[in-house]
Amino acid sequence: MRPERVPLELTAYGVRGEPIPYDEAVQGPFAPIHVGDPWGPPWSTTWFHVRGRVPDGYAEQGVVAVFDLGFDGPTGFTCEAQAWKDGKPWRGVDPNHRWLPIDGREIDFYLEAAANPRATEAGPEPSLSMLAVRQSPEPAFVLRQAELGIRESPGDGSTDLRLDTSHRITAVGHAHIDTAWEWPIREAKRKVARSWSTQLALLDQYPDYVFAASQPLQYSWMKESYPDIYRRVKEKVAAGRWEPVGAMWVEADCNLPSGESLVRQLLHGKRFFTREFGYETRILWLPDVFGYPGNLPQLMAEAGCDSFLTQKLSWNDTNKPEHHTFMWEGIDGTRIFTHFPPADTYNGDFSREEVEQSVRNFKDGGSSNMSLYLFGWGDGGGGPQPEMIESAHRLGVTLGRASDFFEAASAQAHDLTTSVGELYFELHRGTYTSQSRIKRLNRVAQEALRQAEMWSVAANTRRRPELDKAWKGVLINQFHDILPGSSIDWVYEEAERDVAVAAERATGVGRDAISSIAGHGSTTTVFNATSHERRELIRVGTEDVRAVVPACGWTVYVPGPAEPEVMVSERSLENERLRVEWDERAVLTSIWDKEADREVLSGPGNLLQLHDDNPTRWDAWDLDVAYRDSWTELTDVGVIHRRSGLRGGIGFQRRFGSSTVAQTMSLDAGSRVIRFQTEVEWRERHKILKVAFPVTVSSPEATYEIQFGHLRRPTHEDDPRARAMFEVCAQRWADLGDGGYGVALLNDCKHGYDIHGSVMRLSLLRAPTHPDPNADQGFHQFTYALMPHPGDFREAGVIEAAENLNSPLHVIFETGLVPGTSRSLVEIDTREAIVEAIKRAEDSDAAIVRLYEAWGRSCHAQVRTTLSASRAYLCDLLEREVEELPVRDGVVELDLTPFKVLTLKLER
Repeated sequence: MRPERVPLELTAYGVRGEPIPYDEAVQGPFAPIHVGDPWGPPWSTTWFHVRGRVPDGYAEQGVVAVFDLGFDGPTGFTCEAQAWKDGKPWRGVDPNHRWLPIDGREIDFYLEAAANPRATEAGPEPSLSMLAVRQSPEPAFVLRQAELGIRESPGDGSTDLRLDTSHRITAVGHAHIDTAWEWPIREAKRKVARSWSTQLALLDQYPDYVFAASQPLQYSWMKESYPDIYRRVKEKVAAGRWEPVGAMWVEADCNLPSGESLVRQLLHGKRFFTREFGYETRILWLPDVFGYPGNLPQLMAEAGCDSFLTQKLSWNDTNKPEHHTFMWEGIDGTRIFTHFPPADTYNGDFSREEVEQSVRNFKDGGSSNMSLYLFGWGDGGGGPQPEMIESAHRLGVTLGRASDFFEAASAQAHDLTTSVGELYFELHRGTYTSQSRIKRLNRVAQEALRQAEMWSVAANTRRRPELDKAWKGVLINQFHDILPGSSIDWVYEEAERDVAVAAERATGVGRDAISSIAGHGSTTTVFNATSHERRELIRVGTEDVRAVVPACGWTVYVPGPAEPEVMVSERSLENERLRVEWDERAVLTSIWDKEADREVLSGPGNLLQLHDDNPTRWDAWDLDVAYRDSWTELTDVGVIHRRSGLRGGIGFQRRFGSSTVAQTMSLDAGSRVIRFQTEVEWRERHKILKVAFPVTVSSPEATYEIQFGHLRRPTHEDDPRARAMFEVCAQRWADLGDGGYGVALLNDCKHGYDIHGSVMRLSLLRAPTHPDPNADQGFHQFTYALMPHPGDFREAGVIEAAENLNSPLHVIFETGLVPGTSRSLVEIDTREAIVEAIKRAEDSDAAIVRLYEAWGRSCHAQVRTTLSASRAYLCDLLEREVEELPVRDGVVELDLTPFKVLTLKLER
């Protein structure tokens, strides 16, 4: 800026609570404010009315209004403003975009300024509670500058600094904006509007510039709340200047959601882009997600994506990625062209040093001479600056589209390395456990949606709008800083409420469908949403009785023959298969497998262990390996209560610190599954609670369930990769087996495991204090289970047992169905194939059945259905027909390769 500066006249109107629209704001009671005055209590909005006049004789060109609203702290983590001109969103104002161009002599516009405070990621003192500071009356910022100036040209376009062109860089403008993190969703919406309006102006200024933005959810925000921005975005998309990327509804965490949730992320994301822009993105764009499961390549391909981008693994704390461009092969054999931008950032500044380092850092020069460079300020920083685009011109770097890069690079590359299996992120291991309530709600909501869709198809009811709304309530909260547990307390206040509402909405839809099926009368009907027949205890009146229920269906209960009860003594539970013993502390001392004639435990079992947990950098995110250096065994016990019958059990309570744990350990007649129903009043800080089961099985690898399959990970620490995997993520189960015998550890809402040597452990709770100072404090409930078994986990039924734990039978009394009758919507003649979803098609009344091969072996399957099915089609995940299949007497024949996911469309 040149020094010819003229003060501007400002008045201000402060708004507490939720933001208000422009038309309402401009009617507010504005009062004078001057440079040097404080403004904006935390999380409030201040509307500045900016007026003035360009003096006679002032410059004819380059006149700008320059602002410093009190920009303190890193970009994206301080105050920001949306400029409004002529009633429309104009540009964003932030630390990197402080000036607004002035045309004409008269100046009259508004700034909608957000007083966003800063949370912290680590430190000796807990972070500020954003729920508390939003009530603070004290201003958080001071207005430092509001004046006219003359902006000099950012560059002369000289090209004497051009880089060596033997390596071809494609630079793509980008503004990565977290859907929630250290700000609530409502503020993310405004961050998107500010950044996107700034970028629309840059696109008008630079005809060769291209901007890429991900997350269809954020486009939907603009469509609903900022229609003028959205209209201009659509124009730029049509012109090829604005590139929608991403494919998923949000940039979702990929470790914690179910396989079906990942499918719906892709389904809703790609359908939105296609519907709104007539455009199908083929890139899965997840630059900031905390690890990528081994079946994601298949899901990408089945959703019409052929390329994958991330850079997050450059953060690995032990083993840095060996390649930037390679083929990623999933557990089913699907291969996806993958690129990690070698600048190791998605927020490039376009300095010569950073771009040159990007070229030097590229590790695959022998196979490719092309790389992608993402530049621009994210998280409310406004995206690229004019100076960055001018730097691209000076350096001779091509500004282009990500899709063009991937098309050219995949065609040009040769002899690429193939990486097989998961892309494990060697950092942020604490996110498998932090904020346990949202993780449990996510698991509950996923199951509620699964059942609501299944029973709605069975009842022939059409509740698509309600289910769509519920699904989107879950999907948004699977964003990679919400579900993993790394956001501020305000985010979890809303997320827990919204996911609970989604679960309740889905439960209501399912309940209505079940009522329609069951009718009214005097019988008892039992519903089973899993894809295998179940012979399981249910509660009828005051008794536990056994029901036999077909797969994906229901049966009217009739009493069966008497069974031997579980024997319960002062120190043991015993059924036909297992004898479980404990000591005076209610710690397990023995699990004797009567059928296999062997001991299961090698030491005290169900042992709760409390560790100090003090990550050095990222509190809610990280679990540092040093946590293993200290722990306390929790063995103090209160009164032990016993229960006998077909379900035998004991109940007890432990106290430690300021916390209590109440557990009920139970064993059913005929079962191998020992359940531990747990309730915790958690009042610890910087601790992690784990449960340990030392077992008499050893293997160099353990098996963990992931979405639509499983994979093996080391139990040793003999190499750097194994040492880095001291905490890993799983879906519903993990198994340690030697081929002849095994032990599975199941869960109903937990994800963090460590299995080392012969000790199996599950992470139960954490207690970080950044960025939420009260993370996980309060009440928690969850169930985990131990399942010893002869032979391989597949034949032993571990997969089914984990399904059962997560999908309890649904018992309905006073139904009108005839005693002894039953129906299965879909039955498969092999246990190797599992039904993941039965739903109504997105664009018709056809039924969609999604199934997958779960054992990691090729198989042939007969799928028998009682649904109307005159024609059947294999479809992709977007439900586009690929191949018609014959239907004979309600049976469809399928061949499945290992871990293959198949989507069937059954038309009436």
